[in-house]
Amino acid sequence: MSQHALSDQQVNNELSKMTAFIRQEAMEKAREIEIKANEEFEIEKSKLVRQETDAIDTQYEKKFKQATMSQQITRSTVSNQTRLKVLGARQELLNGIFDEAQKKLVEGAKDKAKYQKTLRGLILEGFYALHEPELQIRAKKADFDVVKKAIAEAEKDYKKEVGKDIKGTIDESKPLAEGLTGGVVIVGGNGKIDVNNTFEARLEILQDSAAPAVREALFGKNPNRKFFD
Repeated sequence: MSQHALSDQQVNNELSKMTAFIRQEAMEKAREIEIKANEEFEIEKSKLVRQETDAIDTQYEKKFKQATMSQQITRSTVSNQTRLKVLGARQELLNGIFDEAQKKLVEGAKDKAKYQKTLRGLILEGFYALHEPELQIRAKKADFDVVKKAIAEAEKDYKKEVGKDIKGTIDESKPLAEGLTGGVVIVGGNGKIDVNNTFEARLEILQDSAAPAVREALFGKNPNRKFFD
């Protein structure tokens, strides 16, 4: 028997060592695989969680924007409706004021002395504006008599102020509508130029020019208004 031959016991020992070594390597390899698998699992899990979180955030942001937009639209609609109601109420009040002014003009026209004085001023204003030697005056038929007296007075006033004669004649062929409150139309330029001094025309001018001041007096200054008449 060779001196270097291994005994059965030695062979078994060597086999046991080799088996233990192989088992140890296998366990370490399995542990490495498990660790790597766990790491990859955590990475994938984090990725999925992040994707789901981003999706939820995106959906929430979209819904929040939609809710905000809806709220803004509702607020704007309510604001506009309120503004229109306020403007409507203000306009009704203004219309009421000028309607009342027209009623007072009607009452004033019934007082012949005051009406004649008013006509005198309206006619004289037309004389100054047209500045022609002969002018025609249009009036309601019912006012012809008082208008004639007012013309005579206005002619004297014009002569006194300007130093020139002027002649006003009632145009009986073209009387003003009887439905008008009062006043006159002074015509010059061979019928091509006129000064409309009827009560309705003057009230309309007054309404346009005085409305901003009346609004301010009633409701205060408008902070959004940049230009004034």
